[in-house]
Amino acid sequence: MPASAAQEVNFDGLVGPTHHYGGLATGNEASRANRLAVSHPREAALQGLAKMKALHDLGLRQALLPPLERPAMHVLRRLGFDGPDDETILSRARRDAPDVLAACVSASSMWVANAATVTPSSDTRDGRVHFTPANLATNLHRSIEAPDTAEVLRRVFPSPVRFIHHPPLAGGSDRGDEGAANHTRLGPSHAARGLHHFVYGREAARPDAPLPRHYPARQAREASETVALQHGLWPQAAVFTPQAPAAIDAGVFHNDVIATGNEHVFLWHAQAYADGEGAVDELRERYRAFHGGAELCAVRVGADELPLADAVRAYLFNSQLVTLPGGGMLLVAPADCEEIPAALAVVRRLVDDPAMPITEARFLDLRQSMRNGGGPACLRLRVVLRPAEIAACAPGVFLSEAQYERMTAWVRKHYRETLTPAEASSVELLREVRAALDELTQILGLGSLYRFQR
Repeated sequence: MPASAAQEVNFDGLVGPTHHYGGLATGNEASRANRLAVSHPREAALQGLAKMKALHDLGLRQALLPPLERPAMHVLRRLGFDGPDDETILSRARRDAPDVLAACVSASSMWVANAATVTPSSDTRDGRVHFTPANLATNLHRSIEAPDTAEVLRRVFPSPVRFIHHPPLAGGSDRGDEGAANHTRLGPSHAARGLHHFVYGREAARPDAPLPRHYPARQAREASETVALQHGLWPQAAVFTPQAPAAIDAGVFHNDVIATGNEHVFLWHAQAYADGEGAVDELRERYRAFHGGAELCAVRVGADELPLADAVRAYLFNSQLVTLPGGGMLLVAPADCEEIPAALAVVRRLVDDPAMPITEARFLDLRQSMRNGGGPACLRLRVVLRPAEIAACAPGVFLSEAQYERMTAWVRKHYRETLTPAEASSVELLREVRAALDELTQILGLGSLYRFQR
């Protein structure tokens, strides 16, 4: 199969039935600001599905990844909470360790930009698509996701001939890995070989390097280097760039909060990187060398144009930047960008510039996800696949008109309209979730995916 037939497929995370505002993510300003507010799981899931449908209707290949089982009863048992039934275990955890219980109820697996790092077969030495689930070592509620995320990926991408699945990285915080949220693949097209841009917040090998003062730097350089090595990337195909500590302290917990890229376009904020303009100059040079003299379209957004605080509030850089089937690129931005004048002005500049590959912008309502600190790009994992690789995936995860109707009906049937953090840890909701997920695996054709089904 010729490499030119490869295309990018967006695998969006389906919002789980326990979607609520627990405020668990240190360094995520929106998550902390909305802690303990009433959430709307049904609305959140329908908003996510509407985004998938909008991209599908544009002719883009769209798929979804199912939520993980929550509450995570197996984690509570592993941590020493036992009892004759689930209700007893939940009651004990609520009384003795409410923070642990909150972590075990979180629906944060919806943000699948953190699910894994993916390398297309065109870029790897063995010609297979490589997956490494993120270990998410910094936060308890996310670190418990890794084993189950790995199982989801194995079910969705099952062929050992086409796909290789690495385990989450070992080594704790010294190899803290946050997945594709700190990784961007750049090239003349999705089908061409890609230059991989890895962004990190700290280096275990350089304990004297500047670190953020208020929030943790989640991604370790050593983690990014390990992923690049085990995915079989050539050394010249990987660029490693340190984040600016001040940006992390301002709420830029991942690179996709302050930069985004698609094919030969790279959009970045002037305060993103520790080396400032020099970091992007290096990226340009490496791109030029790797792609035979081709130029990277690196678009700078200055702090005078969009203050860092507004960039974090608007999540402009967490927009999805996608290539349209008929040519040109579309910026899929959160509706919040329309309400913040500086962010809206940047979008208009990008679209109105005739020399810019970005020809169109759409603003989508994802407020339920945004209130927990996840924008359009957080909700999707980008996977470049050739036709034979698409054919080797679980077919039920791909969106179609009929599948969209089935999924929206399923959400309306099973999801609560509102949910508080206390309700999210109830045994009643646990039973509702299991009934919903049992039906979901039949819709998606994924077999006995969840622990309660085995």
